[in-house]
Amino acid sequence: MPHVPPTDGEKLSGVTEGRGVRAALSTQRAEDSSESREEEQVPEGRDPNMLFPVGVGKPPPLNLTHQVPPWWEEYKGQVNLHVFEDWCGGAVGHLRRNLHFPLFPHTRTTVKKLAVSPKWKNYGLRIFGFIHPARDGDVQFSVASDDNSEFWLSPNESPAGAQLVAFVGKTGSEWTAPGEFTKFSSQVSKPKRLMASRRYYFELLHKQDDRGSDHVEVGWRAFLPGLKFEVIGSAHISLYTDESSLKMDHVAHVPQSPASHVGGRLPQEEPRADMLRPDPRDTFFLTPRVEPSSLENVLEPCAYAPTYVVKDFPIARYQGLQFVYLSFVYPNDHTRLTHMETENKCFYRESPLYLERFGFYKYMKMDREEGEEDEEEEVQRRAFLFLNPDDFLDDEEEGELLDSLEPTEASPLQSRRHLPLPAAPTAPGATPAPPVPPSPGDLPTTRRSRALSWAARAARPLPLFLGRALRPRAAAQQQPPKVYVTRVRPGLRAPLGPRGPPWPPFPGVFLRPRPLPRVQLRAPPRPPRSRGRRTGGSPGAELRPPARAQATQGSLEGQPRLLGLPAPTAAANLSSEAQPVTSFLSLSQVSRAQLPAAGDEEEADDDDDGARGEDEDSEEAAGAPRGRWREDAIDWQRTFSVGAVDFEQLRSDWNDLRCNVSGNLQLPEAEAVDVVAQYMERLNARHGGRYALLRIVNVEKRRDSARGSRFLLELELQERGGGRLRLSEYVFLRLPGAHAGGADADGESPEPAPAAPTRPDGRPELCRPLRLAWRQDVMVHFIVPVKNQARWVAQFLADMAALHARTGDSHFSITLVDFESEDMDVEQALRSARLPRYQYLRRTGNFERSAGLQAGVDAVEDASSIVFLCDLHIHFPPNILDGIRKHCVEGKLAFAPVVMRLGCGSSPGDPHGYWEVNGFGLFGIYKSDFDRVGGMNTEEFRDQWGGEDWELLDRVLQAGLEVERLRVRNFYHHYHSKRGMWGARGRKGSRTEGS
Repeated sequence: MPHVPPTDGEKLSGVTEGRGVRAALSTQRAEDSSESREEEQVPEGRDPNMLFPVGVGKPPPLNLTHQVPPWWEEYKGQVNLHVFEDWCGGAVGHLRRNLHFPLFPHTRTTVKKLAVSPKWKNYGLRIFGFIHPARDGDVQFSVASDDNSEFWLSPNESPAGAQLVAFVGKTGSEWTAPGEFTKFSSQVSKPKRLMASRRYYFELLHKQDDRGSDHVEVGWRAFLPGLKFEVIGSAHISLYTDESSLKMDHVAHVPQSPASHVGGRLPQEEPRADMLRPDPRDTFFLTPRVEPSSLENVLEPCAYAPTYVVKDFPIARYQGLQFVYLSFVYPNDHTRLTHMETENKCFYRESPLYLERFGFYKYMKMDREEGEEDEEEEVQRRAFLFLNPDDFLDDEEEGELLDSLEPTEASPLQSRRHLPLPAAPTAPGATPAPPVPPSPGDLPTTRRSRALSWAARAARPLPLFLGRALRPRAAAQQQPPKVYVTRVRPGLRAPLGPRGPPWPPFPGVFLRPRPLPRVQLRAPPRPPRSRGRRTGGSPGAELRPPARAQATQGSLEGQPRLLGLPAPTAAANLSSEAQPVTSFLSLSQVSRAQLPAAGDEEEADDDDDGARGEDEDSEEAAGAPRGRWREDAIDWQRTFSVGAVDFEQLRSDWNDLRCNVSGNLQLPEAEAVDVVAQYMERLNARHGGRYALLRIVNVEKRRDSARGSRFLLELELQERGGGRLRLSEYVFLRLPGAHAGGADADGESPEPAPAAPTRPDGRPELCRPLRLAWRQDVMVHFIVPVKNQARWVAQFLADMAALHARTGDSHFSITLVDFESEDMDVEQALRSARLPRYQYLRRTGNFERSAGLQAGVDAVEDASSIVFLCDLHIHFPPNILDGIRKHCVEGKLAFAPVVMRLGCGSSPGDPHGYWEVNGFGLFGIYKSDFDRVGGMNTEEFRDQWGGEDWELLDRVLQAGLEVERLRVRNFYHHYHSKRGMWGARGRKGSRTEGS
């Protein structure tokens, strides 16, 4: 009987530790699997999220392999090798978390020595067999690998006695070079006394990630001084058993040792994802339901025909995605993947570029005392300057353009996009003609900024940002000049006029084909210098102005100094020691020791905090030491004000295909409570206060702004004189005066549509939507096409058997459409699985998903049952059957649950991945509706799959059905590879990416 893997990364104890099927799968037959079986009650204290209850389907206690299979002399010269492909991570612990480890490897083969290097990535190896010592004595073993590995050795031939004797790392970051047997102390074992007349079971586990030179080797040596480790060769190893004639679902021979079980039971820790925390929704289906017949007259009936239904509306191919709407949920089901938002912040609707540069500071208002600079205004000002995406340069443009040194302020006649820029020469050696500099009267008052600064515009209003004008700052007294770096944009070079470029460069100095060196953050030790040498900024000091500063100032000798800049001497201009300064230092603070040597390419951040406070000048005036960097002052006492922000209110019910980490839409609590209060008032009025509300388990809302909203109410009630009951019904909150719309899909209604009920205060009142009731006992048929996927078929059947054992629900069936699988007997596996009902269909030819699904649906006889088009690599939550039934209503609703696609190396116990917001391949619909829309398109989608789900969605919507779209908790698509899928033959050396 297949067994299901436990949840939350915890392995069950058993011969297969819950991974796959029991050892006797290939020979054991269960009784007639079409018969229903009684479900045992779940004992108290049992984790409700565990699929296996005590009793039916529980794996036996841990039973390691003590009895080894027969051994033959021809087994010598090689050992068994099991490969687990396409699994990320570099630690052996990652390998143990693989869904199929250790029973169902991707490949079974052999190897002739204990030194393996496939030259591949993201795989794990399990090598096992026997070691035959050459002589009696003490032996030391050592293992070397990239990445981690473990070497286990048994004191005899039994796998049950294996012990860890040597290993490389535990975290995945440790590795060794080939043959490096003594890098870590853990690599070398203690001496082991072995005898040449016996054989010893060993097991070697290796995990490789996607980097490094993959290899694993085991060496040994006699425990004598000076001997080196030698790789164990074919003369001293033998097979555990011969697997060459066994199919992939034959696992009785696979040894179960402590190596394959250790570390499986992880210590209790906080779930890494909020979705893993217990939720009443997960087990609410086990609560007895209130009889729907007793609820028929609680509300007045009303017609239900939402305006967003697109019946007979022409839809272009694959445009049905735009007509799918999302439902609102209360309470929070924590389907938002908050643990993935470190990598993906699409939920916040901000530009990734904006968040990278400015973060979330725009939502904060810094508290400031009188006289302090408004940091919020500074952030907003910077944001306004850089909101235009054209102002950003990519890496290639930055490499091709030149850096330009400009003063902080632009002329009042110049905009931010028209700063004075140097013109590029027409040839590498060309020298631009000297231009005419601007007059001193055109220069504005200097103001410091951390980015491009604002020009003082007294005659114009300041630009608006976030709805308000920025307050101008008080003009400060003239400060020493700053040197800034500004990236030149290609289209903004100043045109050459009749008198040349607007700014005169110093010939041959500022034009460089590579990034300019930067000022070092800290001054290096200075060589001894003669007494009286100064590092200040006076004209006579040993100061070497930056080359770019010279380029701007060199041709200005004899003219009035601009912005208080000291006029450099000719010796300073021609000095070979002069280096460019590209930081926000005032020239009076730059010493010669701070300037980098020629060829130094260390760069400081262009966005370094160049804006200095007013205290710098006061320190200089007071005689503070100069020529050294000053540390930025950190205000640990800075506080801020912020209001409550609900980003959920910014979302709409459109099917968002851009963000795959956001969860279900959240319904406001006040709205949910109001609807529930109305319903409970009517319920108790009808039944004389027979029911008391214990809690609101789940409320789902589908909004129609023109006619009203549909709600699914799931309430836990306490019956007077009875037990707890479950109420799960659809209601409709119809807007006053809303037109009832057309009748049902058949053009007629069994009952006349009454007027919309309203309260005395004119507010809308609840009513019972006609023909919108779901059936709890309807049969659900899972349709799955398969081909050469033995380990996944075994896992799927294990999950379905566990689902039956956990829920006691016998109203579902498994239909496998087998395209001539060669790696297992699919029909035999179905017979052996403990399923309430199953059906096996065999088809010939290549794998065709559309044709397989259509064949499975055609085999269903009852048109009033639900067919669920399914995939093989799905992990189902225990409430999946209840969820499918609730959201499928014949003639009205179809269900397309959103599955979470797990990433490489991720598992249901540690889910990392994203919601498959674009996929509609998992689809539940009544068979009568499926036939009415025409079924699968088997003509256009034959030898390949992809797009057939969207094409089916188009026709479902055109038939007038709603498609319910919800993210389902703990509903995962396992990571898997396409290598070998559906019988594809691989070419040696070829690489196929996993999907």
